[in-house]
Amino acid sequence: MIKTIEWKNGKIRMIDQSKLPLKEEFFECSDYECVVDAIKSMKIRGAPAIGVAAAMGIALGAKNSSASNVDGLLGELEVICKELSKARPTAVNLFWAIERMKKIICLSKWSRTDDLKRDLEDEAIKIAEEDVEASKKMGRIGASLLKNGDNVLTHCNAGSLATVAYGTALAPIYHSLKEGKKIHVYVDETRPKLQGARLTIWELNKENVPTTLITDNMAGYLMSQGKIDKVFVGADRIATNGDVVNKIGTYSLAVLAKEHNIPFYVVAPISTIDFNVLSGNEIPIEERDGGEVTHIGGVQITSNGVSVVNPAFDVTPNLLITAIVTEKGILYPSLKEKINNLRS
Repeated sequence: MIKTIEWKNGKIRMIDQSKLPLKEEFFECSDYECVVDAIKSMKIRGAPAIGVAAAMGIALGAKNSSASNVDGLLGELEVICKELSKARPTAVNLFWAIERMKKIICLSKWSRTDDLKRDLEDEAIKIAEEDVEASKKMGRIGASLLKNGDNVLTHCNAGSLATVAYGTALAPIYHSLKEGKKIHVYVDETRPKLQGARLTIWELNKENVPTTLITDNMAGYLMSQGKIDKVFVGADRIATNGDVVNKIGTYSLAVLAKEHNIPFYVVAPISTIDFNVLSGNEIPIEERDGGEVTHIGGVQITSNGVSVVNPAFDVTPNLLITAIVTEKGILYPSLKEKINNLRS
């Protein structure tokens, strides 16, 4: 199983997802600015993985600080947290991880910079370890929703590459295969960045999972032909009413699944739930550069000067969701009530 990100010898080691599937290349970040760039450029992506990267970025920034006293280090950390929080606007795990690191920073016990640096590093590593455990739990829990012979449709990449390891929406598939079930996965290509074609296919092939790649606009046809039994997707942010923000195109799949009476499951850790947001309408949707639409692999595919809209995510209303799988169990409607019970 691929390890997407890890703290190694005082640096952060990540796989460069922008170069997959043609090149399997790792890179190291030795300063927090590198982490900010990696998140912005999508060298690392996937809500849980971005959260871990942010936590490690803060720890790395602290480690490299030459501040002579705690007050000086705290001032630097404030800047680092602000820069990381601006890296991408939609995935809530980024902000969740930053806030968790801030709780360490805001403790009043610090008298030595070395103590604060050590505890930030320990917390970042702990967040990464917890992410792996959450993925494993979601895999075990979500596998109960899959039966032998199922054909599963997934969108974007919600596997190991979106987390530290194992993944969210793909974790139940991996666990089901270990249980001896035969599962076939249909993978949406996921325009415009092609995370399905580039990343999910690459990852599933490495794990010897039977797969079929389709273009995004083929999903409805396959559903109408009875070739899709279930849909499993991840999430970048979940509102308290159960609305889900995920990669653009997820909403369309949910509508199609509803029309064809196909269960539509979202798999995400508790850290993806934004308890400060009442509905999906309140969640900011990242608008990315139009060049991602007008070009594929650097090759222009349309006319010069064409107007482009390129939202990276969309909102799937809770009424279209069969259930949300978390590391604490499966949440069935009413989702708002079940999500609010998780606050404690």
